[in-house]
Amino acid sequence: QVQLVESGGGLVQAGGSLRLSCVASGSIWTIDTMNWYRQAPGKQRELVAVIDSGGGSDYADSVKGRFTISRDNAKNTVYLQMNNLKIEDTAVYSCNIFLAPYSDLRVHDYWGQGTQVTVSS
Repeated sequence: QVQLVESGGGLVQAGGSLRLSCVASGSIWTIDTMNWYRQAPGKQRELVAVIDSGGGSDYADSVKGRFTISRDNAKNTVYLQMNNLKIEDTAVYSCNIFLAPYSDLRVHDYWGQGTQVTVSS
């Protein structure tokens, strides 16, 4: 059974920083792409950042230059460093990981439970 557990959300003032973590646990054979999404109240879910198995990354225009996605393959973990946070960054952030469990050696996508990030003025 594969599980994703996120941590690091919270309340921060505008201009501050937070670091989100998402750990994948269970019987994992290999991990491919790792993503962070966010969803604000009344808005559609938005892809914030993506990192591939080779370490290549991409970002939504709204967070470029402020957010950094990284991964630690030895720990099955993806991070999202968020700097210079803005009020409009307030949302529930969820990790999404494409991985293959040992149970069938096929890639599936898994989701974390989400963590709230609230940026105040």
